Amino acid sequence: MNRIERAPWQADALLLLVTLMAAGGWIFSREALAGMPPLLFIGSRFLLAGLILLGFAWPSLSRLPARRVRRSLFVGLLFSLATGFWIMGLSVSSHLGESAFITSLGILMVPVLGILFGDTPPRTTWIALPVALAGFGLLSLNAGFRVELSQLLMVCAALCFALLINVNTRVVRNVAALPLTTLQLLAVGAVLTLVSLIFERQPMALSTPVLGWFLASVVLASSLRYFLQIKAQGMTTPSHASVILMLEAVWTALIAAWWFNETMTPLQLSGCALIFLALLINRWYWVRKVLRRWLPAQTSA
Repeated sequence: MNRIERAPWQADALLLLVTLMAAGGWIFSREALAGMPPLLFIGSRFLLAGLILLGFAWPSLSRLPARRVRRSLFVGLLFSLATGFWIMGLSVSSHLGESAFITSLGILMVPVLGILFGDTPPRTTWIALPVALAGFGLLSLNAGFRVELSQLLMVCAALCFALLINVNTRVVRNVAALPLTTLQLLAVGAVLTLVSLIFERQPMALSTPVLGWFLASVVLASSLRYFLQIKAQGMTTPSHASVILMLEAVWTALIAAWWFNETMTPLQLSGCALIFLALLINRWYWVRKVLRRWLPAQTSA
């Protein structure tokens, strides 16, 4: 019996909770952006979240060799770029559900960018890629035969996140998940806060609701989310976890439809459906394992 078959149901439950928290993070962030500049918001959010996790990660961090700390912080620079693209895309996006599905393309691009590191993508990736491109094409058609700025920024974020995953598995493979996440959150927070102080001129409009959304982003969508994600990923395999984490885009679209009264045109629905189908095709081997675990086959009489 392999690890996937022995993985407890608690891992699935935690990962589902993580996807809901991540989807909630899109809502929290959009609401907080009403009173904060984008880079200052995301920089201070990650900085505070990293400081919270630091309390849990300090015992292992204090024993971490200096070279691994430097590598983790260096990879955090790439994380900063990905997060910067994401928050700037979110700040100009008119549709959170659509943006969430575009960002989820990063999952599909992980094996493609692995070519840069000598990996060979599985056949399912090459089948899924044209499906995903067709989905993105339909989203672009919805904007009137043009790519919107928010869509372009989310594609850049997806590519950077895919590259980040590839780099993480190679450059800092010997660093445990909790100290690695803590160092990278601190790096993102420090870099983007500094960039904001240098370049952003948008005035602050802090209010009690904005501060509440900001704190929800820090505590729920960052610190607690990453802590639970790390715990859940330690209870199962990365491929199994990635299948469940794909649901983030679905939850985001549903919550945005409820909270912001967002609706999708037939082209948007078709585009998002094709992107999600591409993700399923790309992870089909693991999708089947998850379905077999959730819907065990009936034994024949």
